[in-house]
Amino acid sequence: MVNQVQRGDGTLSSRSDSSAASASGGDSSKESSRCSTPVLDADRTDRLRYKMRRRMESGDHWFSLEFFPPRTASGAVNLISRFDRMGSGGPLFIDITWHPSGDPGSDKETSSMMIASTAVNYCGLESVLHLTCCNQSKDNISRHLSKAKHLGLKNIMALRGDPVGSDWEEEEEGFNYAVDLVKHIRSEFDDYFDICVAGYPTGHPEAHSYKEDLIYLKEKVAAGADFVITQLFFRAETFLKGVYAYLDQQCVCVQGYQSLRQLVKLSKLEVPEEITRVIEPIKDNDAAIRNYGIHQALEMCRVLLDSGRVPGLHFYTLNREVATMEVLRQLGMWQEDPRRPMPWAVSAHPKRKVEDVRPIFWGSRPKSYIYRTQDWDEFPNGRWGNSSSPAFGELNDYYLFYLKSKSSKDALLVFEVFTCYIAAQPNRKGHKVMCLPWNDEPLAPETNMLKDELEKVNTRGVLTINSQPNINGKPSTDPIVGWGPPGGYVFQKAYLEFFTSSENVNALLKVLKKYEPRVNYHIVNVHGRNLTNAPDMQPNAVTWGIFPGREIVQPTVVDPVSFMFWKDEAFALWIEQWAKLYEDESPSRMIIKYIHDNYFLVNLVDNDFPLDSCLWQVIEDMFELLQTGLDTGDLEATKLFHVFPI
Repeated sequence: MVNQVQRGDGTLSSRSDSSAASASGGDSSKESSRCSTPVLDADRTDRLRYKMRRRMESGDHWFSLEFFPPRTASGAVNLISRFDRMGSGGPLFIDITWHPSGDPGSDKETSSMMIASTAVNYCGLESVLHLTCCNQSKDNISRHLSKAKHLGLKNIMALRGDPVGSDWEEEEEGFNYAVDLVKHIRSEFDDYFDICVAGYPTGHPEAHSYKEDLIYLKEKVAAGADFVITQLFFRAETFLKGVYAYLDQQCVCVQGYQSLRQLVKLSKLEVPEEITRVIEPIKDNDAAIRNYGIHQALEMCRVLLDSGRVPGLHFYTLNREVATMEVLRQLGMWQEDPRRPMPWAVSAHPKRKVEDVRPIFWGSRPKSYIYRTQDWDEFPNGRWGNSSSPAFGELNDYYLFYLKSKSSKDALLVFEVFTCYIAAQPNRKGHKVMCLPWNDEPLAPETNMLKDELEKVNTRGVLTINSQPNINGKPSTDPIVGWGPPGGYVFQKAYLEFFTSSENVNALLKVLKKYEPRVNYHIVNVHGRNLTNAPDMQPNAVTWGIFPGREIVQPTVVDPVSFMFWKDEAFALWIEQWAKLYEDESPSRMIIKYIHDNYFLVNLVDNDFPLDSCLWQVIEDMFELLQTGLDTGDLEATKLFHVFPI
C-alpha cells in the first residue's frame, strides 16, 4: 500500500505529498546546483514511495527481502556477502529487523543499525530499518532516528514490537503503539523518512476484532505512514478476500521444520491443517520441506499476482537465499540485468546520489573506497577535476566486517596463486583460488576478455590486480561492458595495474620511452619512490559514455594523486590480509613480506583506445630487454620521469 488511506466507505484516497519538491531528501537544492551531469539512474535519487508509485502505475510488480541481524561477527560477514548476491536479482528494497535484546542501535557489527547502514552505503541497496517501541524512551528513539539519518538511512518500519515477556508492559517515557511512533517521526523529522507500518490480514492477535484492527491501521496511515507490509499468511484467499488486497504482502518459503516453528511462534499464527499434514511426516528432512515450501510459495504467489490486486511481494528470507531465489526465478521476477548504472558499485547514501566519477584503482574494492571517502561533504559529478589533496581517510580498520577479505590461507608460490586466480584453475593442492586480497570475487566478465594475456604475464611475475580492455563505442546495452541507460555508447582506454620486481621496473622504464605519449604510467613502491609521466598531475579519463539527451559522462579516471593514497592500501593488503595468515618467520610470510618491501606497484594507460591495446606488447618488450642481458640501469640513475612529493 503506497500513500493510501482506507476510508469508511471502502474507497481509497491518497495522503498529500507536501514536500514533493524535495523528494530526494535534505539539501537537494544545494546538491543539484553543482550537478553538471544528470544522474543516469533515477532510482538512485527517488524516494522509495515514488519508486513504488511508478511500479504501480506501470503494472510492474516488485519484490523485497527481509533479513535479521546475525549473532556473530562471522555471521555479519556472510550476511553482507548474501546482500551482494541477492541484490543482483533486483529487489526494490530490503529491510532489517530490530531485536531489542541485541543492542540494535549500537555500533556493533551485529546491530540492526550497522547491518542496515552497510546495506545502504556499501551494498547500494535501498533499505528499510525496523524500529520498535519496546523498552525505549522517546529520547532513545529520537537518538536512533538521528543516527539512522546520519548514516544515510531514509526508510523506517515503525512497529510497536513484541513484548519481552508474555505481556506488553507500558512504556512510561516512550510509546505503546505504532501510531504514536509514526506521529513522533513526522513531528521530529518532518518528511525526511519514508515510513512503513504493519498490517494484519487476519487482524492483530491482540485486537478485539478485525474491524478494530482496521481502524488502527487507518490511524497509522493518517498519521503519516507511506506504505504497509502485511504479516505473513499461509493462504492467498486470506489476503484477497479483505481490504488488505492493495498492500505489499509478505511471503515466506518454509525451509525447515524448526524455521516453521519459529515463524509460528513469532507471528502467533496457526499453520493450516493441510500444511501440517504434509510436513509432519517429513519434519526431519529439511530438503523435502524446502521443496514443499517452494511449491506452496509459488502457488500462492501466482494466485496473488494473477489477481491484479497485489503490487509487490515481500519475502522473509530467514537469512537464506536458495529457496527465495528459486521462487523468484520461477515467477520470472528475479532479474539479473548484466547492465550496470555505473562501471563501479554504487552507494545508496543520499549524499552520494550525484556521484558519477571515481578513480579506477578501487574498482575491485568499492567498499574500501566508500569507507575512505565517507566523510566527504561533496562527491565528484561530471568530472574528477584536479584534486591536489583529496582527503582520503586512513584505512586502518581491516577488521571491520564489511571490509574483511575472503582470502584463503594458501600462499605456495605467489606467482602461482595469482595465475590460478586468473585461470580459475586448481592450485597444486587441488584448491581453486577464488579471490585475492585485492579482488574478493572471481574475474568479472569484462576482465575475462583479457584472461589469456593476464594468465601469461602473471606466470612471469607481473602480478595483476586491476585491468580493463579498450572499448570503442560499444552499445550501453552490451551484456559485458555496457552500463548506463539504453541508447548510449561506451568507451574505454586499456588499463593495467600490477605489482612487479625492481628489476622488471628498470627494464620497463627503458621500454616505455618509445611508447610515449601514447602510454601514461605511474610507478611507486611502498617507501614512496615515485615515477610518472602524467602531465601536470592531471587525471586521465579512462571510461566514458555518451547517452541521448545528456552530457558526456566519465565515471572512471586514473588520478595520480589518488593513486598515492591507493598505493598505501594496496601494499598494506600484502601484510594485513595475506602475510598475517601465517606464523612469524614462516617461509610463506617471509616471501610475502619480501614482495611488500621490494616490489613496485605500476599502472599503465594506453590512450589510443581505437587501436588494439599496446600494453601487452609493452610487457613483452620489457621481458625481451631483460633476456638480452643488457644493463637496464638503476632506478636512482633514471632521470626520465617526473617526481613529486607526497
